[in-house]
Amino acid sequence: MNEQSILQYQRKVKTVDELCALIGPRPREKKVIMCHGTFDIVHPGHVRHLIYAKSKGEILVASVTADAHISKGNVRPYVPEDLRAVNLAAFEMVDYVIIDREPTPVKNLHRIQPDFFAKGYEYFEGNIHPKTQEEMTALQSYGGEIIFTPGDIVYSSSHLIELAPPNIASDKLMLLMEGEGLSFGDLRDAVKKMEGVRVHVVGDTIVDSYTLCSLIGGMTKTPTMSVRFEEKQDYTGGAAVVAKHLRAAGGEVVFSTVMGHDDLKNYVSQDLKTCGIRCLPIIDTTRPTTNKNAIVADGYRLLKVDTLDNRSISDKIVNQIAQQLRDTSTEAVVCSDFRHGIFNRHTIMELVAAIPPDAYRVADSQVASRWGNILDFKGFDLVTPNEREARFALGDQDSVVRPLGSELYRRAECKTLMLKLGDRGMMVFRGPSDETGNFFIIDSFAERTVDSVGAGDALLAYATLAMVATRNEAVAGILGAFAAGIECEQDGNVPVTRQDMLDKIDTVERRVRYS
Repeated sequence: MNEQSILQYQRKVKTVDELCALIGPRPREKKVIMCHGTFDIVHPGHVRHLIYAKSKGEILVASVTADAHISKGNVRPYVPEDLRAVNLAAFEMVDYVIIDREPTPVKNLHRIQPDFFAKGYEYFEGNIHPKTQEEMTALQSYGGEIIFTPGDIVYSSSHLIELAPPNIASDKLMLLMEGEGLSFGDLRDAVKKMEGVRVHVVGDTIVDSYTLCSLIGGMTKTPTMSVRFEEKQDYTGGAAVVAKHLRAAGGEVVFSTVMGHDDLKNYVSQDLKTCGIRCLPIIDTTRPTTNKNAIVADGYRLLKVDTLDNRSISDKIVNQIAQQLRDTSTEAVVCSDFRHGIFNRHTIMELVAAIPPDAYRVADSQVASRWGNILDFKGFDLVTPNEREARFALGDQDSVVRPLGSELYRRAECKTLMLKLGDRGMMVFRGPSDETGNFFIIDSFAERTVDSVGAGDALLAYATLAMVATRNEAVAGILGAFAAGIECEQDGNVPVTRQDMLDKIDTVERRVRYS
């Protein structure tokens, strides 16, 4: 559905006050019938329901449950409320659409006072549900009636979504941008404004190694694989690659870290220098530079050997990093937590206290497999955990994503939460946590997933710089999602450049405009 079509049908979408003014009070010359539901994926059962309802009245009002009150399914609604409303408005039989901000339609039944309220047949079969009884009581209070539509065919939106969810990422994006008053030109301007933003990254350096081998065979006496060494490849990782992503995105980056006195320290230092990153390494001779070495034979990972020391850094090193934070003039500080010594419950307090008061504070805690917690970075401007890290932080394996994110947002006391959901995109929380419109969803924009490693780092880099440059959560979320998509489309954790981002914006804009 293009922009012109959406604008054409949006005229049918009304607030409750606007609707009441249009239809007037009872008694009316034209009978009003109202339907209410989620309408996540509109299917033939919904269409039959609406057609039958229209046959019983002259004005059909479709009421859509707001996103904030939908908790069925892990990432639901699949289609955001504004798009669901436009979908219904596009039907000829529907005269008006409202988005119900209440958890049930009872309050709006009292306000709108439709002559009839249509319910699906499944709500009538057997005993009356208590919620339906509440609706019937509301209707009876002013003389309205309930009508149950025939139930010859029953479909399930949830089942249809689970079978084959439609790709409506572009539609969702267009509705979000329209609601925020954004254009693709604004996204390009944001990328330009990110150039030169000063960022100080603090975190654990990791060198990711791949020892490539070819399979020879197995030992005859013991169950041991025999492989021949081919080559070893080293890549800068951990918080150091976060710094590289920020630099590739246009930031002026300073990096504070702890490394051992070894060859890997020299490798990382030279790599960062080549990228134009000012590295302030503190050398700890009592520990190695963290190295994670994957043994790969004929494309298969046989084993991973980690060389590391996860004990906490000394008080002396904590003081040195804290002094670096105080001495570095910066616009943003990113705490990239991998729990390999720098960050823990005790050091975080002292390091956070050293952050310049006017700096934008960001935390990313990639520690789901270790004892780290994103809630240790309470009160930050932006936090970017994934779903697993959110569940770990809250000790909650049962809640669906939206209530999970809302609770983490409340507990973290942050200004913006970007909850990463892998190939399902991300959910962004902002503003007062008790308001229904305090979150939005952005789908994944990976054309094809080759390797998802580094997607979170790319998202973090672009979201951070965009927030500093524009202070707009929607712009930051969109650019972060685009960056994650770009990263998924290439092999390895390769920093996403500004030109990569501008190319992605062009690609998505062409798709949205059907050109």
